[in-house]
Amino acid sequence: MKRQPLGKTGAQVSVLGIGDVADRSVPLEKCVATIHRAMDYGLNLVDTAPNYEAGYSEQIVGAALKGRRDGMFVIDKIDEVATPVGPQVDASLRALGIEMVDLFAFHAVSSLADWETIAAVRMAELAQCQAAGKVRFRGISSHDPDVLHAALASGLCDVVMFPVGPFVNRRYVEEILPLARAKGVGTVCFKTFGAGKLLGDTTGYNQPLEFRPRGKFSSGGKALSTESQLPRLEVAECLHYTLTLNPDVALLGLSFANEQDAAFHAFKTFRPLEDGKLKEIETRALEAIAGKGNCWWNPPEKP
Repeated sequence: MKRQPLGKTGAQVSVLGIGDVADRSVPLEKCVATIHRAMDYGLNLVDTAPNYEAGYSEQIVGAALKGRRDGMFVIDKIDEVATPVGPQVDASLRALGIEMVDLFAFHAVSSLADWETIAAVRMAELAQCQAAGKVRFRGISSHDPDVLHAALASGLCDVVMFPVGPFVNRRYVEEILPLARAKGVGTVCFKTFGAGKLLGDTTGYNQPLEFRPRGKFSSGGKALSTESQLPRLEVAECLHYTLTLNPDVALLGLSFANEQDAAFHAFKTFRPLEDGKLKEIETRALEAIAGKGNCWWNPPEKP
């Protein structure tokens, strides 16, 4: 697995990252084995958060890191902007069973008001945690380009986390990614598969569609099928698109062995795409995501 610098942090991280692995219907030992499988392949960055499955994600990641902490870059989140940072950091460290997290990111910061609170108060609290040796780097994750632009302009973030993939708001790709590079801020990017919408008939994360289009009919009016498969992209198309744009890390949901195998095969066959192919994938992504519900990672359109 290729590794490259994460901005100016000095850390060398795998190009593919292990995203949230947490499903309470799956036993702990199986979830841990799934993470270990990705680690064995060479992935050394793993992401979690307290509110992923109400703490189950941190429990899984903590168990997976036992005896294997060295060389891993661990990302955790600060979920509550309105409350002090220190107790949240301490709670996550206890849940993970480790003494230090590599990056704490303020989670899903999607309003400028929240960012202003973070910039004015919470970043200083997180700096105290840095001084105490509980965290190495600071950052945010966000679904809003305005917030990300303000965060990058502030100079307070070592890493920013945001969507990059075939179907995202163009500002993430055309404005935020280049700005982060120019400032030496690390980029960890998600939504390569559009929460699964680009790959299958789902409203996101394998949730079934409430309504599906009816099947095609013959000229005599007889139904050929009761349901039709909606347009979709392939794993390789989505991943090759994101890798061509070259964020430091493409953070993927790799919760099952078959998902890992598809992603790893796509990685091995990657070659940078030409502009024409990128445009073609973007066009087909528009078709593949239509009718599959809200795309919450994009900011609402302004009137």
